[in-house]
Amino acid sequence: MKITHTLAISSMIFLFGLPVSPVVAADAPAGKALYEKNCASCHGADGKGNPAMIKALGEKGLNITTKEVAQMPDDHVAKIIAEGAGKMPKSKLSPAEQKQVLNYSRTLAK
Repeated sequence: MKITHTLAISSMIFLFGLPVSPVVAADAPAGKALYEKNCASCHGADGKGNPAMIKALGEKGLNITTKEVAQMPDDHVAKIIAEGAGKMPKSKLSPAEQKQVLNYSRTLAK
């Protein structure tokens, strides 16, 4: 009976756990490429803000590696990515691409 229970749990982990890992692993390079193409010109490759854009726009919000940004809920940051904020334009990325960018941008603060 104990073996059957363990087998059932292992099967559930196998069935429901495996599909998540490849998706998360695939998001990192895709998110980075999307970030570099769509975001880095203002936010900088390192997320700390492109100095030329900071000077031109006069916005401190270009640094997305701050503690304040790190503490923002994902849904709030996702809304900013999707709808824009301040001088940041609305995203032309699909919702899936926006999520990849969000996930990648969160790694920049670490």
